[in-house]
Amino acid sequence: MSDLISSPVGRSGGALVQQQIETLRRELHDHNYRYYVLSQPSISDYEFDMKLKELQQLEAAHPEFFDPSSPTQRVGSDLAKEFERVAHRYPMLSLGNTYSESEVADFFNRAAKLIDEPFEIVCELKFDGVSISLSYEDGVLVRAVTRGDGVNGDDVTANVKTIRAIPLRLQGDDYPASFEIRGEILLPWESFDRMNKEREEQEEALFANPRNAASGTLKLQNPAEVAKRQLDTYLYYLLGENLPCDGHYENLQKAKSWGFKVSDAMRKCNSMDDVFDFIHYWDKERSKLPVATDGIVLKINSLRQQQELGFTAKSPRWAVAYKYQAEQVSTVLKSVEFQVGRTGTVTPVANLEPVLLAGTTVKRATLNNAAFIENLDLHLGDSVFVEKGGEIIPKIVGVDLEQRAKAGERIQFIAHCPDCGTELQRNEGEAAWYCPNENGCPPQIKGKIEHFISRKAMNIDGIGSETVDLLYQQGLIQNIADLYLLKVPQIVGLERMGQKSAQNMIEGIAASKQVPFERVLFALGIRFVGEKVAKTLAQAFGSIEVLAQAKEDELAAVRDVGERIAQSVVDYFADERNRTLIERLKEYGLQLVASEAKLAAKSSLLEGKVVVVSGVFTHHSRDEYKALIEQNGGKETGSVSAKTSFILAGANMGPAKLEKAKALGVAIVNEEEFLAMIGQEPTSATPVNPQGTLF
Repeated sequence: MSDLISSPVGRSGGALVQQQIETLRRELHDHNYRYYVLSQPSISDYEFDMKLKELQQLEAAHPEFFDPSSPTQRVGSDLAKEFERVAHRYPMLSLGNTYSESEVADFFNRAAKLIDEPFEIVCELKFDGVSISLSYEDGVLVRAVTRGDGVNGDDVTANVKTIRAIPLRLQGDDYPASFEIRGEILLPWESFDRMNKEREEQEEALFANPRNAASGTLKLQNPAEVAKRQLDTYLYYLLGENLPCDGHYENLQKAKSWGFKVSDAMRKCNSMDDVFDFIHYWDKERSKLPVATDGIVLKINSLRQQQELGFTAKSPRWAVAYKYQAEQVSTVLKSVEFQVGRTGTVTPVANLEPVLLAGTTVKRATLNNAAFIENLDLHLGDSVFVEKGGEIIPKIVGVDLEQRAKAGERIQFIAHCPDCGTELQRNEGEAAWYCPNENGCPPQIKGKIEHFISRKAMNIDGIGSETVDLLYQQGLIQNIADLYLLKVPQIVGLERMGQKSAQNMIEGIAASKQVPFERVLFALGIRFVGEKVAKTLAQAFGSIEVLAQAKEDELAAVRDVGERIAQSVVDYFADERNRTLIERLKEYGLQLVASEAKLAAKSSLLEGKVVVVSGVFTHHSRDEYKALIEQNGGKETGSVSAKTSFILAGANMGPAKLEKAKALGVAIVNEEEFLAMIGQEPTSATPVNPQGTLF
């Protein structure tokens, strides 16, 4: 590392530091391009990280050289912002879809009649992601906007800047001064599988496909969280006044040289035979790609000819999308098993005669719930039709009734838990059946322990699901509190357990006693209390004792809680076995009280106040303001009424809320006024009011 990082500099020294910073930025931009676009890294990950660390330290020591397009800005801020609605300079229209080769031929023949001169068609893969439009000024990314309704979209620039395949600053010098490039934001299969595995471990609903996951990720209010999910992109259309070429294909080749990730799976075609060759080839080969695709896009290559053909009200006449049919196969239903999760939810799973589907061998398929089974009228031995929902999750979509004569008994959803025999229950308004015997059902017991030790909960090293099962089978643990009674001699000698492994486990358990209260609360595995809600409850009530005594209406009044979660919390603490468990954890030294710093921040300054938060803020995020309201004794609500004490208003406050506030005489409070109420100092930034003038 350079000594210039921390030493004071004069004018010449400042120029030297600036040059060093700019050199590092150029190098890191180039390495990002080689790694994420070309897939041809020229240095190791370690060397890249060291260069990035050096740049971060230089920039921190010399903020006068800040650049929003620096490679260090890829990680994203954790300050949430509301998305601004932005009008598209060029409307983002949807493509017309075709599902048959005859319709593709119709498109080709129609274009031939209208153009009345030779033309080329560019065939491209249709990536299954989220449409995005990127605007560049003088080679720098200035805005990223979603499709929205085609006329207006959401400004997601902060989130898009975390995607390393998207250049923040372009290479070369022959790009237009101002232009847009459009494409798809994608979640690669590898990242998608990792996310779903994590969600499965937490018994959260799985994403059906990478497109849904990418869409949800792009709309997260926390760019730092977006950065962790490793989105990718492919760009496929250039727009502007001074584009380098008349050819769409040629423009994209130029875009590649500027640093954009453009698919190599593009082909210029002069005949229908060429087009169909491309379609047939990728129908099989696309299963090998690292990202999801669902068809082929055909575009007239010449921009002049595109303008000639023009648009319909909804889509361009010069392009069309051919969508592949979801592959469907027939196989035999061998059996149905019922699995019990850590919260007791019972999930039916079909065991199938192995069959090849969309490039993988499928042996199992989800059956969702009891109503799904009943609607299909499933029988053992049925010939069933299976396809992959969104190209990923196998599902049964129908039964071949002509084969029913060979089928066996009708599948019935079970009435009792397959593991402990307890009669199943179903809450009103829910589709799932669950086993209520949470303290005596083996998969629930082991599931709760696995959840307790997981990374986002107690993060206990040296224990995995197999170890939990082993310790349970040996009678060493029956609940989470039993972990804190384990000793090295008890463990040494068990399968795959030597002295070192046993010692690591015990040390990991001891270290978990320092985990803060909000994570302990999440680790308890209370039904419907996820990581976020646990933090909210820990902040609102301060200790496990106060929380245990809270009434349902008190809980439901807390932000992000509501009636269902409130009832679940009350039910948890009403069970004497759970109260005994908490007493044991308290005895073993776990953190069941919020830290003194967090408790010291609580006050009654807003006691009895009902506050609505609306708009975009400068000093804190919306969620932070909501937390501050509750931390100071107030209640945050989403709608304006006669009971509203005041509205905490940022920029672009909702006009409906503003109008209703005026009608009811509700006070409007800006950020500085609110922070003064609770005794906090604002940052130096200046906020704006809903009308756009300074407060």
